[in-house]
Amino acid sequence: MGRKEDALDYHRRGRKGKLEVVPTKPLVSQIDLSLAYTPGVAEPCLEIAKDEDKSWEYTARANLVAVISNGTAVLGLGDIGPAASKPVMEGKACLFKKFADIDVFDLEIAEKDVDKFCDIVAALEPTFGGINLEDIAAPECFEIEEKLRQRMRIPVFHDDQHGTAIISGAGLLNAAELAKKQLAEIKLVVSGAGAAAIACVEFFCLLGLARANVVLVDSKGVIHKGRKDLNRQKASFAIEDDGRRTLADAMKGADMFLGVSIANTVKPEWLQTMAERPIIFALANPDPEISYPEAILARPDAIVATGRSDFPNQVNNVLGFPYIFRGALDCRATSVSEAMKLAAAHALAELTREPVPDSVIMAYGGKSLKMGPDYFIPKPFDPRVLWWVAPAVAKAAMESGVARIKFDIDEYRDRLMAKGSNAAYSIMRTVTKEAQRDPRRIVFPHAANPRLLRAVQQIVDEEIAKPVLLGRPEDIKQLCDDMSLDLLDRVEIVDPRTAQTAKYAERLYELRQRKGMTMFNAQAEILKSDYFAAIMVDRGDVDGMVTGLRLNYPETVRPILEIFGLQPGVKVAVGMYMVVLQNSVKFFGDCVFNIFPDDATLADITVQMADAVQGFGVTPRLAMISYSNFGSVRHPDVTRIHRTIDMVRERRPDLEIDGEMQPELALDADRRTRAYGFSRLTKSANTLVFPSLASGNAAYQIAKMIGGASAVGPILLGIGKPVAAMQNEATVEEIVNMTSHVVLKAQQAAARREPKRA
Repeated sequence: MGRKEDALDYHRRGRKGKLEVVPTKPLVSQIDLSLAYTPGVAEPCLEIAKDEDKSWEYTARANLVAVISNGTAVLGLGDIGPAASKPVMEGKACLFKKFADIDVFDLEIAEKDVDKFCDIVAALEPTFGGINLEDIAAPECFEIEEKLRQRMRIPVFHDDQHGTAIISGAGLLNAAELAKKQLAEIKLVVSGAGAAAIACVEFFCLLGLARANVVLVDSKGVIHKGRKDLNRQKASFAIEDDGRRTLADAMKGADMFLGVSIANTVKPEWLQTMAERPIIFALANPDPEISYPEAILARPDAIVATGRSDFPNQVNNVLGFPYIFRGALDCRATSVSEAMKLAAAHALAELTREPVPDSVIMAYGGKSLKMGPDYFIPKPFDPRVLWWVAPAVAKAAMESGVARIKFDIDEYRDRLMAKGSNAAYSIMRTVTKEAQRDPRRIVFPHAANPRLLRAVQQIVDEEIAKPVLLGRPEDIKQLCDDMSLDLLDRVEIVDPRTAQTAKYAERLYELRQRKGMTMFNAQAEILKSDYFAAIMVDRGDVDGMVTGLRLNYPETVRPILEIFGLQPGVKVAVGMYMVVLQNSVKFFGDCVFNIFPDDATLADITVQMADAVQGFGVTPRLAMISYSNFGSVRHPDVTRIHRTIDMVRERRPDLEIDGEMQPELALDADRRTRAYGFSRLTKSANTLVFPSLASGNAAYQIAKMIGGASAVGPILLGIGKPVAAMQNEATVEEIVNMTSHVVLKAQQAAARREPKRA
């Protein structure tokens, strides 16, 4: 978890907040303006005036959701007001966009009166395709959603209620199967009786749980008919007064515990009173009613889920709302019917039983994922959720009569798969998860740098690496004090000026004595952080190195190349960037080292990039970039690329590679197929190999500055040791990401050194 200052800086740096509005049509000429606004805009206005449903065709409404709150129950913060809730609503908007490409306007409404709130929201119906209610206190939230669903002909969905219900419902279907329990026979005890708890129980009953087998417990104890303090929702679940008063009483003999309350409300010994193979869903956040390890220790036969990402079976609402709205919007549903919610839960449950692809397994530490006690809910970063849940929801909407339009579900699923298959969001998570599995010692030269220290704080908080900081201890400590960082007891600080450097100087002299370096020079150079760090890696005192931020780039990489050299079998070092766009990721290279490589060098660059892309869990599809398309220009530059492709195919016939081609053909698979049906690329290229340093460097920078992409890197390939060399302007996030990558490379290097077992 990031520090307070990191979170505040994240929200205020650059364009404030987390959202912006971007036009989707060209606005570069007078003709464009006349079509976008007056006089051309009158035409769609008149069409919509004649038929209001045309607004789905001529405006952004079909992909626009309102995330609405009055700030009365924000996360774990309570009633902090609508203005203070805005960062959360912007965050929810980001999740809609990231996972399902749905646009959002977040609306924070300063109104607590139920009827007035409903009047405001209902009046907004012509603007939106759906309404996501968020962080509204119970019991008002029940009444608000009910009234709005009656008044509006677009989906109204209170995620705090139904999101948790749908995801936990999917988990319940699989947990019951694993525990060999029939839903109708399960005795359920619930800690909590707020919006989420009530919605979960109602949904479980729709799935097949018997209402008579449910016992709710709120902060005052078991909810029974003898109590006089119950609202309508609680009263509907009140049991006969049988003498049970406490949560401990209620859990005796129960088959399932559902916690939607507060941390540490359940004691391990209470679990021991439950039935065989108990189902434990402890969903309080950030800390559950009982921790996953405590639950498993108390009941090894238990089937356990929590709301936490660091343990198996996370009940995470992000598995639901983006995809439910995706399906609802695409069929222009008038509401979210019970059938749609049930379809979402069943789709998630069924997805869990499917074989898990390698890309998802890599994203979660490489551990095998198979339906069982440690995996009965899909992972939040599984891209398949999009094309499993959204089509199921759309189909249910059509069958339950709430869809305005109908379409072929199989074709719809194919479109979603094409849209989501290149999603970029899981790649760096893949690397970070692998790093966290086995953190390594990483050295950071010139550590007295505010950006670097804030990155190191995140690195130690997330247990990505074991940092060794080089610099003056007093300077580093002062900066940590100034920025309220608490990393000092979790890092090692080394000052090259006062360290025992004799052996380091001797090693540097040994490596460089035939390159013009004297022993006197070595003794002077080793006092510099970059050389000291590189020799630390060379000697095995640390596992990897992250440098940069202070020197110009040639000076940053010089010690790396001088001391580490190249990996066996490679011709050159390569600088590759991972360019992350809105819904895809591309790899650009070489963008750092090789000014104008010959054919053999370009082939070496290409193979190195392909191997690196595969290391990220992505199947490389390589396009050799040029100003020519498949021989349309005759020139030695083009012939050089032809020879390169022949060399690569001879070395690696398994690779999907083609060229030469211009970037627009590499990136537009449909256009390439129409014009050049013989091309061996089956989809859009994701790895672009440029013929020169000038073209590669210019391309990634243009993508950043004009295309709005973010560039992770440079990722150094071909270097003899695990290392990252950052640009001066690297952000905290980029430093953290590249540190994860260096840890991963260090893990792989260690695995290669370990003797293979017989």
